[in-house]
Amino acid sequence: MSARTIAVPVSGAGLRMAALLLLIVVYTLYSTGPFVWVAAMSLRTTTEIAANPYGMPWPAHFEKFASAWFDSNYDTYFLNSVTIVLSAVALLTIIGGMAAHCFARYRFRFKSALYFLIFSTIIFPPQVTVIGLFQIMVDYGLYNTRVGLVLVYVSIQLPITIYILEAFFARIPKDLFEAARIDGYSEWSIFWRISLPVAMPAIATTVILNTILLWNEFLYAVVLITEDDKRTLPLGVLRFLGDQLEDVGMIATGLMIAIVPVVLIYVFFSERLIQGMTAGAVK
Repeated sequence: MSARTIAVPVSGAGLRMAALLLLIVVYTLYSTGPFVWVAAMSLRTTTEIAANPYGMPWPAHFEKFASAWFDSNYDTYFLNSVTIVLSAVALLTIIGGMAAHCFARYRFRFKSALYFLIFSTIIFPPQVTVIGLFQIMVDYGLYNTRVGLVLVYVSIQLPITIYILEAFFARIPKDLFEAARIDGYSEWSIFWRISLPVAMPAIATTVILNTILLWNEFLYAVVLITEDDKRTLPLGVLRFLGDQLEDVGMIATGLMIAIVPVVLIYVFFSERLIQGMTAGAVK
């Protein structure tokens, strides 16, 4: 008997799925490649990196993390980042939630003009606004203070926070608010006891987004903070930059200390983030 080759037809849907999977794999490798490279360099010395930039971390110098944390003030930088970011996110959640609730539920004079004014700030790049903010911080005695940096973070993230929450608040059924008014709830109680609990998916989304964005923020921090004991984690990397020599190994270690919390937040809360972004589209 002669062997015969059986041809298996490949459908167009199968080819599209294979192409999509290939694209996802290539994009994943492209995105995670730099992270893996920095992670490897964080466990190597500058001498080892200069000899072989793409070498494996063997032997692995885990003591570099302890050195950066205790000897290079990274414990102070980490505490500053936590304090500043959490304070800014808390204010953004409360102020943004109240503003979004008002824009979504009430009609008042100059509503459209105020809405446009708030969102017009998004079109200006940070490099344009940083000079004006610097002068304002100096005039009001907020320059080189954690409070000043918190207020700046609130101002730059407030428009997008209002935008996300307003879209969700606008889709909450009006019957809930009418029933609350019949039960004798004040407008203040309606916000805290009706709007805020119902909007928790969107609130969680803004909290995660703002935390990630502000944790990595560098431009405003480097302009408005100069004292070492008030620096945030992204500014701590500057400690290993010199005019003549750069400690590449310790720069990578410092970057990993700053990156790992963001990665953990995304790993554990990515599903909640996706749910919050899509919840507003479902009434």
